[in-house]
Amino acid sequence: MNVYFKDGNVATKNLNPGTSVYGEELIQEDVEYRIWNPRRSKLSAALLNGLENLKLEDTSKVLYLGASTGTTVSHISDVLINGRIYAVEFSPTTAKKLVQLSRKRFNIAPILGDATKPKEYLNIVEKVDLVYCDVAQPTQSELFMKNINMFAKDNAQGLITIKARSIDVVQKPKKIFKEQEKKLKEKGFKIIEKVKLEPYEKDHIALLVEKNF
Repeated sequence: MNVYFKDGNVATKNLNPGTSVYGEELIQEDVEYRIWNPRRSKLSAALLNGLENLKLEDTSKVLYLGASTGTTVSHISDVLINGRIYAVEFSPTTAKKLVQLSRKRFNIAPILGDATKPKEYLNIVEKVDLVYCDVAQPTQSELFMKNINMFAKDNAQGLITIKARSIDVVQKPKKIFKEQEKKLKEKGFKIIEKVKLEPYEKDHIALLVEKNF
C-alpha cells in the first residue's frame, strides 16, 4: 500500500502535485506528499494506531460509503493510481464537492445515493476489492454487510468505522463494539483486525473484515 509515515504523520503521494484538497500540508521531497490528517480522517487515525492488514493496491477498486466532502476519498485516490473509488454520499449539497473533486481526480466516481439501498447504484458500481464504511447511524453494520454481499469480489475486504454514540448513547462503547462484532460474525464475516481510534476520534473503532463467498 502506497502510504508513507513521515515525522509521526501518515502521508500519500499527491496525485495532483501543487494542489491541496482540504488545506492539508504538502511536503516536497523526491515527489510531493500530502499529510493525511487523522483528526479529519478515520482511516488515517486507524493507520496511525497500527492498522496493518488492509490490502489497498494501486489497481484496487473501492466502494466508499459515507464519502462526505472527500477528505479520505482524496487520499485513497492518491493510492489508487490505476484503480477506482466509487464514493457514495447521501447529501446533495455535500455530493457537489465530491463532483468538483472528481473533475481533478480521474479515479473518483461520485455517487449521490443512499447506502442503505445499494440496488439504487447497482448499475454503476463494479465488483470491488474493498468496501469502506463511514456512515454514522444505528444500522451501519447492516448496510455495510448488505453492500459487501452485493459488490465485493471473492476474498475482498471490508473496513467499517463504528461510532458507538450513533448506535446507542446510553450503553458503554465497549459493549456496543462487541455487539457489532457479533452481528458481523453471525453473518459469516471474519474479523481480521480491530483498531481503536482514540485520541483522534472518541468512542470509535475500526473493524477490518473478510468474507469468503
